[in-house]
Amino acid sequence: MSWGNKVRLTVFGESHGPAIGAVLEGLPAGEPISTEEITAQMARRAPGRDASATPRKEADTPKIISGLLESRTTGAPLCAVIENTNTRSGDYKSLRNVPRPGHADYTAYVRYGGFNDVRGGGHFSGRLTAPLVFAGTVCRQILRRKGIAVGAHVLSVHGVTDPPFCPADIPVSLLDQLSSRYFPTIDPKAETAMRAEIEAARQKADSVGGVVECAVAGLPAGAGGPLSGGAESLFSSILFSIPACKGVEFGAGFAAAELFGSENNDPFFFDQEGKVKTKSNRAGGILGGITTGMPIVFRAAFKPTPSIGLPQQSINLKTGRPEQLTVKGRHDPCIVPRAVPAVEAAAALAVINLLP
Repeated sequence: MSWGNKVRLTVFGESHGPAIGAVLEGLPAGEPISTEEITAQMARRAPGRDASATPRKEADTPKIISGLLESRTTGAPLCAVIENTNTRSGDYKSLRNVPRPGHADYTAYVRYGGFNDVRGGGHFSGRLTAPLVFAGTVCRQILRRKGIAVGAHVLSVHGVTDPPFCPADIPVSLLDQLSSRYFPTIDPKAETAMRAEIEAARQKADSVGGVVECAVAGLPAGAGGPLSGGAESLFSSILFSIPACKGVEFGAGFAAAELFGSENNDPFFFDQEGKVKTKSNRAGGILGGITTGMPIVFRAAFKPTPSIGLPQQSINLKTGRPEQLTVKGRHDPCIVPRAVPAVEAAAALAVINLLP
């Protein structure tokens, strides 16, 4: 439940426990932190605020109990607690012995000998992205004062697509606009079509997945290192900690496998200020695990929400017999819009750990 070396994040709590929270260690002292900005970003991820999300309502107001004094970091570990106030644990009683397909119920049962908390998924729940968003929002404020901006949009939902970023030229104003919205798309028509796709899945008691595209602008060249110390390794390791994230690609990603080297390479040039840039950005801003100074561009794929209202085939771990399962409770027909601020937060944490 801990990640990072320079700035270390520890997430604690369970979906239906009294509270969840985060501890951030290694932050520089004296950094001004806006709680209003934290509240705004937490609201983007919070449940029960949009028709495309679960109806479970949580205020998701973090209570900072250490590390902040008079709105500035003190250098001590920054700890925040977020109360769980709207749980319906009874919906999960049947899952103790009958694991949900697509969830961690079975693997957690094996790993923890059946003592794992199945209520709402326990500490495997997407609810644990709330502390991640808190931590990432703190880091984003520090990064922004260094001229580094992070933003993301819903690139696709079940085949309905938004225009991708122009990878070699991503305005900070666009990233700011996207990171202020609940369902961010570059083309408003794409949002309308995606919402229709999500609603159609909800009406069928089913769910859909999609892809989030994220960019980091203003990160200078030279950050990162080779092999396991590379920027891609750092970003991927925290992105895959987001529940339901099943794939990450940088720049051209898997599409690069279909290109000639002459097509995939990004030609270098000097801009009007004498800075080294590339005409394209199929590398996604990273070469050899080291940042190039171009925008970092990556995409994270999210599977459909596995908790669906349709009957599914499972097993009873106690009786050793097959059993049909219909999942009860309140679940997102698509977690992709709420995953956007989590992806942005993960990117901010990765960047702050990349910087010298």
